[in-house]
Amino acid sequence: MIEALKSDEIVHKLGGRFKLCALVQHRWVELIQGARPLVERNGRSDLEVIIDEILQGKITIDREKSPGITAAGKALGVDG
Repeated sequence: MIEALKSDEIVHKLGGRFKLCALVQHRWVELIQGARPLVERNGRSDLEVIIDEILQGKITIDREKSPGITAAGKALGVDG
């Protein structure tokens, strides 16, 4: 699953590396705080789950709340 980070597909899907990093960080905090994964875990790490959620379109950056990401965490929204 981490191989997905080696291609530019996931970067282009979100509109850049910064946005990808910010979304991953935001979602990681949610999972640590007890949010349920939106895909089957199947023994995978949190990062692998997050990447799968992004690739499946389960989470994305809420562009209405964040026309330009100015502060990670405050500007992000998770769709799901």
